[in-house]
Amino acid sequence: MPASVFNGAIPFGLVSVPITVLSATENHAVRFRQTHTADHGLVRNHYWCEAEDREVTFAEIGRGYELPDGRVIPVTDEELRALPLTTARAIELIAILPASAVDPLRIGPGYYLQPQGAVAAKPYLVLRHALERASKIAIAWYAWHGRERLGLLRVRSPRSANI
Repeated sequence: MPASVFNGAIPFGLVSVPITVLSATENHAVRFRQTHTADHGLVRNHYWCEAEDREVTFAEIGRGYELPDGRVIPVTDEELRALPLTTARAIELIAILPASAVDPLRIGPGYYLQPQGAVAAKPYLVLRHALERASKIAIAWYAWHGRERLGLLRVRSPRSANI
């Protein structure tokens, strides 16, 4: 069974369903490394500071937001962690649409959702059956890797317990 990539909840109405998110696909791509053609040694990327005209280590690298005029505003990890993400541990349903309203080509990588334990199974199945019977999909707002994103909940097949 695949490992969990996210644990959270789907709140809808007065109910909150604890869920686990599992990856639905695997990447089978072949990855190549850059090598020097003469001796097949690995080629590494180096980080260069333009202001000091010298190589810097990874530990010396931070983040910054570049303004249109070229100035860079430094942003620390602490500042990013302090940002309030309302969807940090919840998948917020923002709209219910007919299943035909979304082009499947627009859907990105897929994930399976499953209830966390026996207590969550009943409200999870209520949501699942409601979407399935009405032939609807749910547009969802969630946080993933520190960014809020838009997603889609849909019932995969009538025999599957996954959304």
